[in-house]
Amino acid sequence: MFIRRIIILANGELPDTEKAGALLRDDDFIIAADGGTRHAIALGRVPNIIIGDLDSLPLNFEPSTFKGEIIQHPRDKNETDLELAIQHALTLNPEQILVLAALGGRLDQTIGNIALISRLQPATCNLRLDDGIEEVFFCREQAQVNGANGDIVSLIPWQGEVTGIVTTGLKWPLQNETLYPPKTRGISNEMMNDTATVQIKSGLLLIVHRRIVHLTGVEK
Repeated sequence: MFIRRIIILANGELPDTEKAGALLRDDDFIIAADGGTRHAIALGRVPNIIIGDLDSLPLNFEPSTFKGEIIQHPRDKNETDLELAIQHALTLNPEQILVLAALGGRLDQTIGNIALISRLQPATCNLRLDDGIEEVFFCREQAQVNGANGDIVSLIPWQGEVTGIVTTGLKWPLQNETLYPPKTRGISNEMMNDTATVQIKSGLLLIVHRRIVHLTGVEK
């Protein structure tokens, strides 16, 4: 079975369920990382798979009536439920994996989730964290940001300097330049139209895109 896009629901915060729901498509394959099942219920979606140690399932969920697949792991494990969910999703070879509810809430979890996708993202799969307001992903060679005029885009060097950065569609363009981890030069750039592009020669670049005009069309 060919799966174009997998949505993984983590057990973090969704600041706006309506905006998160606007990201979903009818043909999405849904994986809930344990307590992320509560977000599936809130969004009116039934997961295809629930994966994790099952210690944080919502009280209004009855596993015995669930018709999808449950992949249970022991509670004492080295991975978070989200890491297990992403690892399983990658075995299904989708074109894109979109992780919802992995930003905000506990700072340690948020940093860990960002670090997680820096390691697990293969060249053949577009892997992003999103909550409907912000999206986070990495650029290894080139990337495109889809948004709107006025959206905030921050470029953050990850694990060392990033060289040869060329951007288009941003208010303050970079032309074959280098960003360094101790510096904040790449923070709070602005989109000038609906798309922006980023290319790099070496390094790993974290891109944080904050939507100012949200998916519902209501200006913040």
